[in-house]
Amino acid sequence: MIVEVNAFGPVDTNAVLIGCPITHKAVVIDLPMGSALWLEQRMKALGLTLDKIFLTHSHWDHIADVCLVKEQTRATLYVHEKDAPNLQHPGCDGLPLFFPIQGSTADHLLQDGESIALGSLTFSVLHTPGHSPGGVCFYLEKEKLLLAGDTFFRGAIGKVDFATGERQPMKHSLKKILLLPEDVRVISGHGKETTIGQEKPMLMRTIERL
Repeated sequence: MIVEVNAFGPVDTNAVLIGCPITHKAVVIDLPMGSALWLEQRMKALGLTLDKIFLTHSHWDHIADVCLVKEQTRATLYVHEKDAPNLQHPGCDGLPLFFPIQGSTADHLLQDGESIALGSLTFSVLHTPGHSPGGVCFYLEKEKLLLAGDTFFRGAIGKVDFATGERQPMKHSLKKILLLPEDVRVISGHGKETTIGQEKPMLMRTIERL
C-alpha cells in the first residue's frame, strides 16, 4: 500500500494519498487549498491514477480543491449525506469562508458500515458525527490504518463548540473509535500520526467530560 500525507492551506489540513500497488488506482482523502498540484505531481511520480475522492467531512478547509480535482480527473466523489449540502453549497453549514470555494455534487453518499474497494484495498466507513454531522473515518482493517479526519487528533478531538458540533454524537463516536485495536495507525485531518493505543487515555477522559 502506498500512503503519502501532506498539509496545505491556512490551517495545515492534511491531504492523504493512498494507492493500490497492484492496480495502481488511488484515492485521495480530503483536498485542502493548494493540494491539487501536489496530488497531480505525486500521482505522476508514483504511476497512479486517481479513482476516488473520499471526504471525511465538508468543512471548508477539507474541500477547497475538490471541484478542481474532480474536473481534472473525473474521479468518483464520496461524502456522507449529512455533509453533502455543504459540499454543494460551501458555507451553508454556518462556518465562515475565508476565500471563495466552488461547490461540488457527490457521486456517492456514504453510509455507516459500508465497504468500498480500491484494487486490493478495502475501506470500511465509520460514521463519526460530533465535529460535523456527516463526519466519517475510513478504516483499513487488514492494513491497520484509520483515516480519522477531524474526529480526533494526536492529543485532542475535533471541536464540538461551533455551528456543526454536537457533544453527545461525539461521545458516541469516540466510544466507537475505542473498539478498534490499539495498534491501529491513525492519520488525522491535522497534525502528525498517532495510534489508537497512544490516544486511548485522552479519548477515555474526553468521553467522561462530554
